Amino acid sequence: MVEATPQSTFRGLPLTQEHDAEVRHYIKRKRQRGAPWDTPELEAMLDDMLRPPGDEDGEYGAIVNAARSATERATATVDEAMEPIEASEERNASMEAEGMKAAGR
Repeated sequence: MVEATPQSTFRGLPLTQEHDAEVRHYIKRKRQRGAPWDTPELEAMLDDMLRPPGDEDGEYGAIVNAARSATERATATVDEAMEPIEASEERNASMEAEGMKAAGR
């Protein structure tokens, strides 16, 4: 799998692979609908990714661990032979499935 670096991520931002894939998936969905993709919603998403919330209530670590576990399970579904865009889309679909599983618990 290709490592996300500032040279390979959206606008050269220091994003993780997961965040970069999420941004690219957002842009793809907007383009498919013929809607503008460079929106305040995208800017807010990037702000959240670059400045995650603080550990104000002590639950942040548990949330991060749960998200990391879901990401690892989703990443395991991606085949290394896939094209990067296909892998990103597969990872996003897996993350959505993991999110639905967690919501159903």
